[in-house]
Amino acid sequence: MDNIERKIIKELIKNARKSYKEIGKTIGYTTMGAKKRLDKLLKNQSIKITPLLNVKKLKLYLALVLLEVENAKKLSEILQRFERCPRVINVFTALSRYNLIALIFAEDKDTLESISIVKSSIRSQEGIRRSELCPIGETFYSNFLPIREDLCHKDLDKSPCGIYCITCERFENNRCVGCAATKHYRGLL
Repeated sequence: MDNIERKIIKELIKNARKSYKEIGKTIGYTTMGAKKRLDKLLKNQSIKITPLLNVKKLKLYLALVLLEVENAKKLSEILQRFERCPRVINVFTALSRYNLIALIFAEDKDTLESISIVKSSIRSQEGIRRSELCPIGETFYSNFLPIREDLCHKDLDKSPCGIYCITCERFENNRCVGCAATKHYRGLL
């Protein structure tokens, strides 16, 4: 990445809706020159321009789920099962006792508790030796996160992880809003 590309990225971090003309002025290029440089960054997937949701404004609860997965095969199975889960913001492998870490969200404390203990929980999967749920108190530097809203389509009967929310006791007792990918979802997304 050269200095011009770094300047473009800094401008987009400040305001991703800046025009090519404004970016060009900052980097000393014409509008078309700025467009070509930005298109190059997008084409080679150095950057992605995408909306982020304000988790504080939406009053979402965040948590880190720390998992010790017994082997690579089980880790791969877990990644595949939760790939389309709208509650999972991101998943990371780690070089520590906990070798898989997931950043998740919930709409309220009851739902956070539900997704940490029920059978659809990422913590209750086969091959998990040990797990820990770390609810996040406050976010610093930025409240904006890439919530995968595109997975919140509310048209499935069964959640992407294979669970029927309507058969869950916590869902029946209004202690969980359900999965945002299903038509039974009662949350705000």
